[in-house]
Amino acid sequence: MGRIGISCLFPASWHFSISPVGCPRILNTNLRQIIVISVLAAAVSLLYFSVVIIRNKYGRLTRDKKFQRYLARVTDIEATDTNNPSVNYGIVVDCGSSGSRIFVYCWPRHNGNPRDLLDIRQMRDKNRKPVVMKIKPGISEFATSPEKVSDYISPLLNFAAEHVPRAKHKETPLYILCTAGMRILPESQQKAILEDLLTDIPVHFDFLFSDSHAEVISGKQEGVYAWIGINFVLGRFEHIEDDDEAVVEVNIPGSESSEAIVRKRTAGILDMGGVSTQIAYEVPKTVSFASSQQEEVAKNLLAEFNLGCDVHQTEHVYRVYVATFLGFGGNAARQRYEDRIFANTIQKNRLLGKQTGLTPDMPYLDPCLPLDIKDEIQQNGQTIYLRGTGDFDLCRETIQPFMNKTNETQTSLNGIYQPPIHFQNSEFYGFSEFYYCTEDVLRMGGDYNAAKFTKAAKDYCATKWSILRERFDRGLYASHADLHRLKYQCFKSAWMFEVFHRGFSFPVNYKSLKTALQVYDKEVQWTLGAILYRTRFLPLRDIQQEAFRASHTHWRGVSFVYNHYLFSGCFLVVLLAILLYLLRLRRIHRRTLRSGSAVALWMEEGLPTQNAAGTL
Repeated sequence: MGRIGISCLFPASWHFSISPVGCPRILNTNLRQIIVISVLAAAVSLLYFSVVIIRNKYGRLTRDKKFQRYLARVTDIEATDTNNPSVNYGIVVDCGSSGSRIFVYCWPRHNGNPRDLLDIRQMRDKNRKPVVMKIKPGISEFATSPEKVSDYISPLLNFAAEHVPRAKHKETPLYILCTAGMRILPESQQKAILEDLLTDIPVHFDFLFSDSHAEVISGKQEGVYAWIGINFVLGRFEHIEDDDEAVVEVNIPGSESSEAIVRKRTAGILDMGGVSTQIAYEVPKTVSFASSQQEEVAKNLLAEFNLGCDVHQTEHVYRVYVATFLGFGGNAARQRYEDRIFANTIQKNRLLGKQTGLTPDMPYLDPCLPLDIKDEIQQNGQTIYLRGTGDFDLCRETIQPFMNKTNETQTSLNGIYQPPIHFQNSEFYGFSEFYYCTEDVLRMGGDYNAAKFTKAAKDYCATKWSILRERFDRGLYASHADLHRLKYQCFKSAWMFEVFHRGFSFPVNYKSLKTALQVYDKEVQWTLGAILYRTRFLPLRDIQQEAFRASHTHWRGVSFVYNHYLFSGCFLVVLLAILLYLLRLRRIHRRTLRSGSAVALWMEEGLPTQNAAGTL
């Protein structure tokens, strides 16, 4: 019978043959080879599938990263898990002019990455409502009785103490920050109020509260905190590469000689309240000044700060321009406007012998009031009667001198220095009056379009007051819009337009202003920026430990998918080596047996063993 020999580039022990004779040996040999090849194929397959699984898993993570970022901003409306020991808390009290509000914030343990800020969010109670409480009056009302301030603020602190877990009180920082109402007080009265807080609060509460945690902040600080808070919520401080995000080249302050870095473009803010107007935006490029006087003024308007936890890292250094303009809020501007009308009308009547505005039959014609509405200005016992003509363009022209613009370059309202804005690569959010003017009556909140806004404002101003009242009674305006809003909507629309385009020099074709009341359906307070800034160093003491944990957690996350595959593969390789070793021993043993049989045969035939061996 024939014999088929199969051989390849394997070790000698892998050589085998197939023969029709001796089937038991053939089957035994085939089984051995089949086992070896099957084990090897299984090991290779397991390794291949583990690689495929990991690639698919992390491919999905990369694709879903952007979705997860925005999903996080939605899920933070869930109730805070106060039973989670890794959650930390912080408290900020905003002591304003009309009242004080307390905000309780929370955040998980820092991830150990020095490039990331703490993930701070507003704490939410079991009903998923923000933990916020307000009391009246303002803290400045206790200027003459500072010993009562601690009793005044205790209800707020008791409220926070009820929500923050008792075990966390001693490590929960408390900040009491006072704004406009306290700024106007003499320094001695400010000091007395703060001293009472610093003395009494540690006696009754266990919060982390030191001397630097209670202070009167400047308008510049308040503006910076507001800017930080909004950009944090928008995700502009995240170091995540995303082709959809706009970027900007930044010259890091203090290192002008080094190359510019590219990072996410931050958003500027515009905020027009009742009394003042504020603007804040990042100045990414090094600025030059027209004069030494302008440079001196700019030092008080430009804030340079490091948001990173390590002061030696300049990657997180920001240069932000912040300017606050008292008297340029909507209500204050209207008051200034009426004061001018009153003074000019009285003077003209005296010089020209006229009776304009002195009786309802001879009213002063006000282009900034809706058509045919009647109003009055009363000062020093005298009354000036007004009647609206609803002329939006004339109203704008009339209020332009109130901008107090100068002919100097790089200036805005009141001739105040303003660094250049790269309008083609910028984005601004308008809050308070910017939103109310566009949304409450005109229903145009959101993306701002100057042409559409002016048309809507013209139509509103030129509409008779009786028609506007009828629309109001039918509920066609925003639910919180009242008659005061309707009466002064025409003036405030013109004022907002002039401040934005003439005061701050934004072109009329600017398309990147969004007027908003909330960001991601949340009211963003400057207090969020305050606690972000003041806790930026907290992760520093744990950064190495957390980085170690994070790296090992990441490794566990990566390897979890295939660790058991890898172990199985290693086990199979070891098993394969043992099998091959045993098979080789078996083959050697067989050769030894064959050699022994041959010697015995030679001896039986009477052949000399050595000669036989030599012949073989």
